[in-house]
Amino acid sequence: MGMSETLKAISDPVRRDILEMLKQEKKSAGEIAEKFNLTNATVSYHLSQLKKADLISETKYKNFIYYELNTSVFEDVLTWIYGLGGKKNEKD
Repeated sequence: MGMSETLKAISDPVRRDILEMLKQEKKSAGEIAEKFNLTNATVSYHLSQLKKADLISETKYKNFIYYELNTSVFEDVLTWIYGLGGKKNEKD
C-alpha cells in the first residue's frame, strides 16, 4: 500500500481512535464497536480502510475476527517523515 493511502487512512479521527485502542492489545470487531456511537457497518468500513492501508491485520478465531496493529507500516511512515527533514547544512 502506498504512502498516500496510509496517510489518508490515518487522517480520520475515528480510525486514529481505533489505532489507539489496538495499541494496547488486539480486539474483536465487537469490542471496537462498543467504544463508538456508530453502526456496526460504519465501524466495519473504518476497519476495512485500516486493513486496506495495511495498518492493521486480522486473525480469525472461532466465530470472531481479532484486529491488531501492523507496526511495520508505522515504522515505514516514520522513516519517510524523518527523511523529509533531510540533511542540514552546517556553516561555521
